Amino acid sequence: MAIEEKQTQDRLAELHKRKEKGRLGGGQERIDAQHKRGKLTARERLAILLDEGSFEELDSLVVHRSTEFGLDKQKYLGDAVVTGFGKIDGRPVYVFAQDFTVFGGSLSEAAGEKICKVMDLAMRNGAPIIGLNDGGGARIQEGVVSLKGYGEIFTRNVLASGVVPQISVIMGPCAGGGVYSPAITDFIFMTQGGSQMYITGPDVVRAVTHEDVTHEELGGASVHSTRTGIAHFSVDGEEDCLQEVRRLFSFLPANNLEDPPFAEPGDDPGRLCDDLAQAVPEDPSKPYDVHAVIESILDDGDFLEVHAGWAKSIAVGFGRLNGRVAGVVANNPMHMAGVLDVDSSRKGARFVRFCDAFNVPIVTLVDVPGYLPGTTQEHGGIIVHGAKLLYAYAEATVPKVTVILRKDYGGAYLVMGSKHLRADVNYAWPAAEIAVTGPDAAANIIFRREIEAASDPEAKRKELIEGYRRNLANPYIAASRGFIDDVIDPRETRIKVIRALEMLQNKADTNPRKKHGNIPL
Repeated sequence: MAIEEKQTQDRLAELHKRKEKGRLGGGQERIDAQHKRGKLTARERLAILLDEGSFEELDSLVVHRSTEFGLDKQKYLGDAVVTGFGKIDGRPVYVFAQDFTVFGGSLSEAAGEKICKVMDLAMRNGAPIIGLNDGGGARIQEGVVSLKGYGEIFTRNVLASGVVPQISVIMGPCAGGGVYSPAITDFIFMTQGGSQMYITGPDVVRAVTHEDVTHEELGGASVHSTRTGIAHFSVDGEEDCLQEVRRLFSFLPANNLEDPPFAEPGDDPGRLCDDLAQAVPEDPSKPYDVHAVIESILDDGDFLEVHAGWAKSIAVGFGRLNGRVAGVVANNPMHMAGVLDVDSSRKGARFVRFCDAFNVPIVTLVDVPGYLPGTTQEHGGIIVHGAKLLYAYAEATVPKVTVILRKDYGGAYLVMGSKHLRADVNYAWPAAEIAVTGPDAAANIIFRREIEAASDPEAKRKELIEGYRRNLANPYIAASRGFIDDVIDPRETRIKVIRALEMLQNKADTNPRKKHGNIPL
């Protein structure tokens, strides 16, 4: 009996020794180097991201199988990625975190297999997948088998798209083929000053194009959150970034067959928004910040904005209305008068399609003068990019409630959640101007001869503009046709939207059977 007990103890001691060695990744020296760079290790990041004590690691004993270039003498338990499952706010999630202390977080064949395993589990069990990226791309020493790993990850990203939420968190370098997995996922977080994404690094750029550029200038968080729109969130500091991931997670369903999580509301659903009575200036050319309107309507003013730094003429993000999650899309007159352009159309379309894929109702707040004119926009493809937003709204089958706050002109009227694109409930404020074009342009076109023939053309022009605004640019003609379901007191906007969404709670709508549509990419 004593011998058997000793053997058991020896086996357990060996197991614990291996596990402890694996938890050190590339060793204490490399962990210290990671800390000196101001960065956390893969396991430290997962400890912040997940509920305390909930992480269960998988494949902690996996090692790579390569022998070339001396790799047979450099093996680390778990290789360059930590994988497993855990919980966020008590809800299951699958995770992987690249370990920069092991071969710079590079992807080996074995690491790719580990990531694919948790992605397969996420799909089979209907739970989100979160990837923490901090690595140097495919492991060069392994050649094509490391590339195979990326290809198999990409395939799973595509198959999981619209089935389970996928979140990428860039916490260091993400280069080469490695950038395409985050690009396919639903949301990308980047840490300011500590993360970069690019296809080719500064050295290659310098050699090929002779441009002298730093890592940050080429693909840092500020570039991708303000210029390219690749990053949805840019956060200062790793811990704050991971807390923001948890916050986003609180708005998302586990999969496409479930509703987003309900939170017991602490805000009165019958609350009047008195501040909205004066929210929109009387002067139609005067700007205002639509965030004030959004926050007034939502529960406790809590709005998680997505793409806050990019394409600012439109604001998108998540909030709650009487405890239920809603996606908000709103033109922002504070930036470029709330106009639709190439970037804002792409931004809005992507967000609307995410909401539709994951059963998130869409609330649209409209104040749009039209599409941005000019050769830059036309040559940049505003026709096809503008059509993306139109396509997204028309395709969406989730509940859609639209409120016109002020201007709503031309093609932009149609695109921004109009009744004609299958919106369910459309409201307008009394000052709303709904027309083919603005009163100034309309009067100049319709009454051109009359203005030219007048003794005081400028006074005549102003008179005719005001007449057009009074007689045609108002919400009542659209309401008389049923295009607007009701003209409402701005102070009642929260009440009206909540009641509309409650009425639409059991909405059932479908699109024609097809393999998939051909959205104008």
